Amino acid sequence: MNVAGRMCHGELHLKSLQLPESGVLILSLWTGLLFPDYWMLSASCGTLLDDIEDIVSQEDSKPQDRHFARKHVVPKVRRRHTQKYLQEENSPPSDSTIPGIQKIWIRTWGCSHNNSDGEYMAGQLAAFGYKITENASEADLWLLNSCTVKNPAEDHFRNSIKKAQEENKKIVLAGCVPQAQPRQDYLKGLSVIGVQQIDRVVEVVEETIKGHSVRLLGQKKDNGKRLGGARLDLPKIRKNPLIEIISINTGCLNACTYCKTKHARGNLASYPIDELVDRAKQSFQEGVCEIWLTSEDTGAYGRDIGTDLPTLLWKLVDVIPEGAMLRLGMTNPPYILEHLEEMAKILNHPRVYAFLHIPVQSASDTVLMEMKREYCVADFKRVADFLKEKVPGITIATDIICGFPGETDQDFQETVKLVEEYKFPSLFINQFYPRPGTPAAKMEQVPAQVKKQRTKDLSRVFHSYNPYDHKIGERQQVLVTEESFDSKFYVAHNRFYEQVLVPKNPIFMGKMVEVDIYESGKHFMKGRPVSDAKVCTPSISKPLAKGEVSGLTEEFRNRLGNHLSSISHSSAATQRDSASSRMVLQLQRLHQDCALKMSVGLALFALLFAFFVKIYN
Repeated sequence: MNVAGRMCHGELHLKSLQLPESGVLILSLWTGLLFPDYWMLSASCGTLLDDIEDIVSQEDSKPQDRHFARKHVVPKVRRRHTQKYLQEENSPPSDSTIPGIQKIWIRTWGCSHNNSDGEYMAGQLAAFGYKITENASEADLWLLNSCTVKNPAEDHFRNSIKKAQEENKKIVLAGCVPQAQPRQDYLKGLSVIGVQQIDRVVEVVEETIKGHSVRLLGQKKDNGKRLGGARLDLPKIRKNPLIEIISINTGCLNACTYCKTKHARGNLASYPIDELVDRAKQSFQEGVCEIWLTSEDTGAYGRDIGTDLPTLLWKLVDVIPEGAMLRLGMTNPPYILEHLEEMAKILNHPRVYAFLHIPVQSASDTVLMEMKREYCVADFKRVADFLKEKVPGITIATDIICGFPGETDQDFQETVKLVEEYKFPSLFINQFYPRPGTPAAKMEQVPAQVKKQRTKDLSRVFHSYNPYDHKIGERQQVLVTEESFDSKFYVAHNRFYEQVLVPKNPIFMGKMVEVDIYESGKHFMKGRPVSDAKVCTPSISKPLAKGEVSGLTEEFRNRLGNHLSSISHSSAATQRDSASSRMVLQLQRLHQDCALKMSVGLALFALLFAFFVKIYN
């Protein structure tokens, strides 16, 4: 029992000493000097109290609550620095951080599939109350969504982690780098969410904000069968409200010797057709006018679930509104060879871009064999020639790797000749980078200087021709979907997914516009809207605002409500625990302070008592 309780209980009640009035007066004066609260306590203690808890009102915390709150208390015997003590007292307990109110900055590197994952993670976090910010410095947590295709992308990822640590930010890592190599030294102690676990990003972020390190790297399975990944109907925030990126499958059937992405995305796993069609319908209902189909290899779609790419595409074409468009993603030559006739019919459809990305990587069969690409140059040419014949004007984009291990000058020259022959309007030239853990990294490497020179030489060939000069004077229908990097034009695409820059007239955004081509560059054309032409509005709903969350289904709203309710209860409980902790700390400090006064008072009392005994004797 503390000193205040004893003073009311009678242990220090001066009248109980049966002293003469003069003695009582002297002791009262001494006691009042030592205990300023004595006068107030004496006036209020009309009845005896068992303990200090008896003066707690019904509105205050109960004894059991204070006992529960003692887990937050770290008692100290002496407190010499009062100001420091007060600062510590006012700080909330370590577990009182409330998730769902922080600002999060998301950075994504890499392909369309990765960008789609980033949009899904942003949507879920925003739906649960987090604010997605474009200002990295003001963010409480950085979510870094990585790409493992080339060394430079991973270098940027690693540097961003270092910068986040220097700025004392919370960090969550995602994407293919930590999925493929989670035990790298620079990833130690950091939270990681796997490429198939993005539907649990809220859990990982919450635990990270609390100071914990969480790793979720498992695969999605149903009865032992690997799934394509997280559900497609999750909330998302589209970077461009007019464009929906749909991942139709994850992984692939190949085992390319240079590819690190295979280590992260694994073998082929396709989404069912009905789920993909439902996602497309939902997107159009939210104002999307352009859909991109993406994966590590769209051509392999459905082989694991008993269907194929053309079957999916015909189902999707049925639900595309007039004025909206569909763009196919990358497909490797072996799988498109089986469906050339059907693919040509689909690519001729007015609501499908006549565009296909078919990576050749090298025009040397020797190099392709070392890459384990499972096709030869003749296969690629057969695909390209057939589509160019059956789909007039089609855009065929391709990729080339310069300086793959074992590539000779003659091998490289064969690749140069292929580019000169086909004059690809869209060509992605990549210098070879050996990725850790891949077979190609163990092969004898081409000297770095040779790789750089070959990359420059092929780039020079690519820039030696202008693919769009012959189109000046044409009248084209273009779909306007975004703003140019320099903010001077709107960006549109014509039937062949060729880039056309048009004037920045807000009426054009998200619309199909007729233009006359009056200028061309290496990567674009410029179009002037036809004065008497009509602006075609796709038969879709009004687009969502930039940053608005899409896909908030009723099921997700219920989950969200339950989660927010638990957060609210947790917040209230935390606040009660914090208040109880502060009250216990204050009572403990009062007890310690009074103990010192009590010891001095008792010494004085002993002296005075001895004095009075001597007088009365």
